[in-house]
Amino acid sequence: MLCAALGFGGPALAWPESLREGLFGPRPTDGRQFAAPPIARYVSEDGDVFTLDRTQPKPLLKFENSFEVWALEPQPAPRGDTIYKNDLGEPVLRATRLGGITVFTDQRPGGSAAALAGVGSPLRLAIMGPQALLERLAQASARASRAARRLIPFEAEATPASSALIADSAMVTSEAVVRMTKRADSRRLLDRIAKVRLVEGRRASAQLAQGVLEVTVAPPQGVAGRPSSDRIVQVAQTFR
Repeated sequence: MLCAALGFGGPALAWPESLREGLFGPRPTDGRQFAAPPIARYVSEDGDVFTLDRTQPKPLLKFENSFEVWALEPQPAPRGDTIYKNDLGEPVLRATRLGGITVFTDQRPGGSAAALAGVGSPLRLAIMGPQALLERLAQASARASRAARRLIPFEAEATPASSALIADSAMVTSEAVVRMTKRADSRRLLDRIAKVRLVEGRRASAQLAQGVLEVTVAPPQGVAGRPSSDRIVQVAQTFR
């Protein structure tokens, strides 16, 4: 009888592992984290879609409605969880050892649960030639200038090794300027920035002096080698 074969009557029979997993999913692990794809897409309960790429030394995250890629620092948390923080040390994601994901945003600082939606595409910097870099700098300048309602020129000291990262950093800087315009103290912050300069260095940083917002990138570190828009906004906010 079918009921006996499935173990509902008569002596219990050993199930083939493939059948058991097909009906009920894989067996729980012995405390180890659920094996989500190394590059995966998630959807939060608020409808935010994002990709988490854990194939890099620092995990990368990108929301579908934004061009900025966030480099995250994983840190252990209670109960075997992992908290992924941005370059300001603020939590962006929390992953439980069983695979649950919580995403923290400006709209939901307390966190929003996210569900696995499938395999994602790798988050990589595109190869950037000199002409493409100039176009990206012009695009970033136009975007920042439009937000500030005055000209904010962008200039860069780039090499073939740093062009892609500097182009990406220029757009992230323009995003920081756009975000400044949405603050109550926007005019005070924007008045401090007369020009943006992007350069290479040993580590990612941003500083503001005499009207020049200097953003330093470290090409060997990939996307993690440039400051986030959060970091750039903080620099403008704390400038004295």
